[in-house]
Amino acid sequence: MSEVIKKHLQGVPLFKELTEEELQPIIDISQMRTYKARSFVFMQDDPLDRVFFIHSGKVKIHKTDVTGKEQIVSILQAGEMFPHAGFFRKGNFPAHAEILETAELIVTPIVDFEGILIKYPELCMKLFRVLGEKIVDLQNRLEEQILHDTYERIIMLLLRLCKSNGVKIKDRYKITTHFTNRDLANMIGTSRETMNRTINHLRKKELVELDEDGYLLIHAEKLEKEIS
Repeated sequence: MSEVIKKHLQGVPLFKELTEEELQPIIDISQMRTYKARSFVFMQDDPLDRVFFIHSGKVKIHKTDVTGKEQIVSILQAGEMFPHAGFFRKGNFPAHAEILETAELIVTPIVDFEGILIKYPELCMKLFRVLGEKIVDLQNRLEEQILHDTYERIIMLLLRLCKSNGVKIKDRYKITTHFTNRDLANMIGTSRETMNRTINHLRKKELVELDEDGYLLIHAEKLEKEIS
């Protein structure tokens, strides 16, 4: 199992520049665990004591506000880690992590990892770069909320999903996760009805399609021209 963990962590952007000798302590403190679909890896406000690397499967990160409404933060796939601020943030998990498809996760305790960071300070710089990319993404999402109307924000969401959850097939992107219109609406804080109307409008304009299995097919280049 340690060889599986090693092979996976060598492919994680955060660790790709580490030598085998530098990576070995991280492998030694990590474990592989299997989680069934619909189970929770952790709940919002649970003590933050671990970080996770997705070896296989999909994980939904979502928050619950005071009224109980769900806000989807992201859908994560193999190769990604979460929570991204876990190594530096004290306190509690900021959101729920729910398994969408049976997943194998590599689990790394934060307290043990902190000891490794002290030994290898260059790893801190790489972590900061990863966090910097996430901060830019969050800034872009905030800008979308402030500067663009709902129609434009929905288009920007679909374009973002092409990059994060899509596979390019000829001139289109297939979104590899089944999202309901309610899921999509929850990602940007709009209503399911508004999302329904917009998706139907984009389908009529042949910018968005559904394949025979119900997966979204996005004409990204044409969609970008809608807001350019």
